[in-house]
Amino acid sequence: MIDTMAKPPDRPAVADSPPIQEQYILQNEQVVMVDGSGVKSSNGTIAVRVPTLHNHVITARLNVPTNAKALQEAQDHLESALLDLERHFPPTPTGVATTVAWGLPYFHHYIPTLGRASDFFKAGTRYPAYLPVDLATSKLEGRTVYSLQEARTFPSDQPPPGFGSIRLEQNDVAVLLRSDSLANITAASNALFGHGSNQAGSLFKVTSIRQGFSGGGFYGQQGLPSKLALAADIPGAQSIPRQAQGFLGFATTLESNMGPDNIANLETLPGLTDQWPNGYFKQGTTMHLSHLFQDLVTWYEKNYPRYADRVQAMLQPGLSPAPAPGTFALQPPGQSEAEVAKGVQRYHAYGHTGSMSQVDSTTSPITSKYGKSYPTGTTIPVRGDFDTLDNPFHYTSDPTADHYSKKPAAGLHFIQFQPTTAIFNVVRLSMDGHYPDMTLPIAPRSPHAGINSVLNTTHRQNYLVPPRRHRSFPLAEFLV
Repeated sequence: MIDTMAKPPDRPAVADSPPIQEQYILQNEQVVMVDGSGVKSSNGTIAVRVPTLHNHVITARLNVPTNAKALQEAQDHLESALLDLERHFPPTPTGVATTVAWGLPYFHHYIPTLGRASDFFKAGTRYPAYLPVDLATSKLEGRTVYSLQEARTFPSDQPPPGFGSIRLEQNDVAVLLRSDSLANITAASNALFGHGSNQAGSLFKVTSIRQGFSGGGFYGQQGLPSKLALAADIPGAQSIPRQAQGFLGFATTLESNMGPDNIANLETLPGLTDQWPNGYFKQGTTMHLSHLFQDLVTWYEKNYPRYADRVQAMLQPGLSPAPAPGTFALQPPGQSEAEVAKGVQRYHAYGHTGSMSQVDSTTSPITSKYGKSYPTGTTIPVRGDFDTLDNPFHYTSDPTADHYSKKPAAGLHFIQFQPTTAIFNVVRLSMDGHYPDMTLPIAPRSPHAGINSVLNTTHRQNYLVPPRRHRSFPLAEFLV
């Protein structure tokens, strides 16, 4: 349906360049200047990254014996399939960008002890001591805390009625595929999860396939969220702005709200982790993956019927936006924690972006380990989320536990990359009004608490994204 509705973005041609080590960075991602309606314009003042039209995530458990020989053979097999895929498709929106991320169950069950010494580890290093250490959180808590942590729930987390508890998933691996071409993503899925002789599917037991979309309206066309929600007869779809990047009507890839360069790497910012200068996972990052349903009727008709209401809920109370619905930018440094608290005193409300704008950014000027200077208010995480009509997934190996339905539903597959899981947790808690030194006096699911009242979370898991050189079965080479 997407291919019949959407024209691929007008990506500028670039000379072929080798893949970079950062798997999570989408190479040759276009940035356009848009006007207040979210459309590219010569008079545009808001910089927005143009996301890929198609986004798929495949999660899996391993189908590999827990011994060194089998894992090292699997490591070679998967890397061979990935290299073959890169020979056919560059890691760009016009090709297909592949990100391989590994969950804690992989490390715990398959890499209990490193038998071989290396430049990175002593022989006999046991799980989890080989994982990147979160230096900042370890210092704060007085104990060793690792950059990758188990997923947790948050105060505003609430699944839909009848769903049961939020599923804190235990997948071994997740593969993110991004492209403007569905055919390219299909080819990549087959290469990695098909069962042909030169494919890697024998290594995995797929647990879910999550499909989605983003954008499509930056050049004046009707965006995919509006088109697809209307085609699927989603309640509230008629209220989605025509060019909107997402179901809720706001751009999620504002350049000012996305971490620049490689700032989300484990090692880039001084003092965050122990991966500089010679960490095994250097040029890697952590990834959060979750699924949420979005209640469009409550968003557009019940709680926030006016555009101004939605702007204030999404950004911060007290704003007086132009009446035309579209993209609205809140530039760094945004609101401080004290300003959010003052807003609560005055308006008895806080906004979604405003509540997080300081805790997800640098609090002072800083120079990275690579010599790049970042001013105060530079965003650290990189978002990669996309809308979906999955309910909750396109495919699940456990339809009963996942409450699978063929009926389309407005949802979001939320993806965010950041140096440590702790950073994600702090940012997500601030979305609920919970800061390290205070808690806002507003119920986390109140209509006055940003956009929380229209979101229902169903699944969460955290992953470690190694650098490209270690993307295939990381650490397996050190087993004996």
